[in-house]
This record gives sequence, structure tokens and C-alpha cells, in this order.
Amino acid sequence: MRRTLHVIAFTILAIPLFATAEDEPKNVVTEYMDLMELVDALGVYNTQLDTLLQNQRDEITTVSGSLEQVDTIERQLGPLTERMISTLELFIDLDLPFRKEYRLGQVDALRASLDRADISTAEKFRIALQAYATELEYGNDRETYSDQIEVDGKLLIVDVLRWGRVVLAFQTADGATTGVWDNNSRKWIVVDPAARDGVRDALRMTRGTMTENIVVLPTAAPGG
Repeated sequence: MRRTLHVIAFTILAIPLFATAEDEPKNVVTEYMDLMELVDALGVYNTQLDTLLQNQRDEITTVSGSLEQVDTIERQLGPLTERMISTLELFIDLDLPFRKEYRLGQVDALRASLDRADISTAEKFRIALQAYATELEYGNDRETYSDQIEVDGKLLIVDVLRWGRVVLAFQTADGATTGVWDNNSRKWIVVDPAARDGVRDALRMTRGTMTENIVVLPTAAPGG
């Protein structure tokens, strides 16, 4: 009987080796602390997420506003491009008549592009700007080409010299007739034979068959 009591007592004493009353509060405290750390971490994450979402909302608002501006600009580009083309056509009609058919053909091509659905509004505007740039460049270069012009009611085959937009002159192949465009009277006029050599030399320099030199070119008198 004493032996049985001894075994029972031993078993009771062995229980605290696996779980004691003091260990249980420590486990609860540890779990609580771990839970609080998790809650804090989630709080930081939620704050960061709220900031990210707000930034995205702000970006969406900005992009939406930009898209509205793009739509407004695009609606304005169409009429603006059309006015630019009409103005360019008027300018060419009033300008010196060099390569006039070609330049007006470019205007016709620009106007035809307005109805093309495969070209964006922005691209149509860019092409119109390029046409303006080309016209502007004509004032900074020179060229010569053959043409048929009317002088005093007669058709002549001539070499035309364009020196920027300052001089537009002509000379027949035999050098017998030399003239200049008078933009005030809107016609070709024959000039004094003394101007023949200057136009001839300018034609040669422009073709690259003569060394660059100073030349005297005829110009229409201001006021006609």
C-alpha cells in the first residue's frame, strides 16, 4: 500500500515538469505582445496603402484633366490647320510667282489631307507647319530653273533666277532679253540690257558653273 502511494505522489510531482502555473501567464503575455506587433505592422501597412491609393487618385485626376485638355486642343487644331492652309494659299498668290504651280499643288495636297481619316489631327497640323517652314526657307536660298512666261503679251522660254525673295529675274537662252518680276504691277518687265551680265553671272553661280563673286541684279523700283 505504501508503494502505491509513492507512485502516485511521484506522478503528481512529475506534472510540473511539462507545464507549470507560472509558464501559462508567460505564454499569454508573449502571444499578446506578438499580436500587438502584428497589429502595429498592419497599421503601418494600412497607412502606406492609404497614401498610395490617394496618390493614385490624384494621378487619375491629373491624367483625366490632361485628357480633357488634349480633347480641347485637338478640337481646336482642326479649324486652325484649315485657316493656316487658306492663309498659305493667299500668301503664295501674293508672293513672287516662282514655281507657283508646284507650291499651290502642295496647298491642294494639304487641303485634301484634311478629309483623310488615316492621318491624325496632330499630324495634319505638323504637315501644315512644315509647309510654312518650307515657304520661309525660300527667303534664304536661291535657285534657277527653266520656265515659260508671258512678257508683253509674248510667251518666252527663259531661265528664271530666284535670289531669295529679293530678286526674281529671267533671261532668254541667247541672252537677248533680260527682265525682272515687278510685284507691284504683278507682271514681268524687260530691263535695260546693261543688267544682262549681272543676271547671266548670277545664273551661272547658282548652277555652280562659275566662282562666287559680287553681282549687280535688277530690282523693281519701290512703289512701281
